[in-house]
Amino acid sequence: MRILIAAIALASTGAAVTAAPILAQQMPGSKSTTAITGGSYTADPNHTLVSWEVNHLGITPLWGLFGQVSGTLQLDPKNPAAAKVDVTIPIAKLATAAPGLSAHLVRPGKDGAKPDFFGPAPADARFVSTGVDVTGTRAKLRGDLTLNGVTRPIALDVDFYGAGAVGGKEQVGFEARGTLNRSDFGLGLAVPMVSDQVTLKIAAAFVK
Repeated sequence: MRILIAAIALASTGAAVTAAPILAQQMPGSKSTTAITGGSYTADPNHTLVSWEVNHLGITPLWGLFGQVSGTLQLDPKNPAAAKVDVTIPIAKLATAAPGLSAHLVRPGKDGAKPDFFGPAPADARFVSTGVDVTGTRAKLRGDLTLNGVTRPIALDVDFYGAGAVGGKEQVGFEARGTLNRSDFGLGLAVPMVSDQVTLKIAAAFVK
């Protein structure tokens, strides 16, 4: 029995030792900004996600996701303050873990009335940057968000996440956070029972 236990321990140790270089080979991205190359990037629709969260009745948070984001990023690592972002978010692709909630957010109004939220065929949202202030690997990204047919300025706090070449293509990624008041965009149903403020968290991946 002691021999068996020793063999298992040795095997486990060996697996841990050999796993490290394999894992390293699977992670081509770098946290160093020197890995960023300049040029025009396209949003990766499979790895760019926009999450939203509201306070539901003061009892629980409620959140969902938007995906299949499209758009462009113009980036010059020698002049990051000149970066430009223009992305489109398909509201109709909204996803939550509860089918009933998802349907409620995009269903039509009753008897021809205005929908509670987006309606069955909502217009895409669009964010177009108007300026960026960069400090190291962090930035304050300002822009105009058009949502539900209304355009308002918003600001996002952005962190550089990583960059590198994958499959022969240059990639760069960021995390961003921000807030907005949904009533500013004509989506104020149930305020304040459901919070007016919406917290946004974004994973943004771009490919060149």
